[in-house]
Formats: sequence, structure tokens, C-alpha cells
Amino acid sequence: MLVHFLFLVFMAVGGFLAWRRPRLIWAHLAVAAWGVASVITGMECPLTVVEDWGRRNAGQEGLPAGGFIDHYIEGVVYPEEHTNLARLAVAALVLVSWAGYLRRKARAGSPPHVNQE
Repeated sequence: MLVHFLFLVFMAVGGFLAWRRPRLIWAHLAVAAWGVASVITGMECPLTVVEDWGRRNAGQEGLPAGGFIDHYIEGVVYPEEHTNLARLAVAALVLVSWAGYLRRKARAGSPPHVNQE
């Protein structure tokens, strides 16, 4: 469960981490692409499959049909009727983090400002 939650946190804010560690941008792009694909196609996350397997082998009840997000996030962190708003907020965070990353990268690549007075 903890790994799954950290994965979702990285999906939301990993682009900001790439501001300090630029190589993380590639991992974040992959995670964000997975997030978009899973929302669009409804694919089950492999982490949900692993968690469900672990819960069942530990003698616990498996995750409900909606998976990790339906069980731990929706209705707990935000009301279920605001799912689309939460998705938009995460998408906005990702886009802002990428814009900031690109801006920092452009600044790092530009020549230093020379005062020509």
C-alpha cells in the first residue's frame, strides 16, 4: 500500500522533483503517461494486482473492484463526486511542474546576461 501511495504522489509532484534532479523527468514522464493511459483505458494498475495478491496471501480481503484509488483515496481524501476535479488538479500540477522544468532547463542553457552599458 505504501509503495502504491508513493507512486501516486510521484505521479502528481515528480515533475517538481525533476527541477532539482533533472534525470527524474524521464521517470516522471513514464509515470504520468501510465496515469493518463489508465484513466483513459481503465487498465488495472500492476501495483493493484500485486497489492491484491499480497493481501489475499496474508489472509486479508482483497481490494474492492475499483482498486487502490477507490479503496484508499476516493471518499477519504476527496468526495467521490469530485473525482474529475481531483484528476484535473493532478493534471494541472503535472503541467505546472513540466513548465517549470522546461523554464529552468532553458535558463540553464542560455548564456549569462551581459550588461552592455
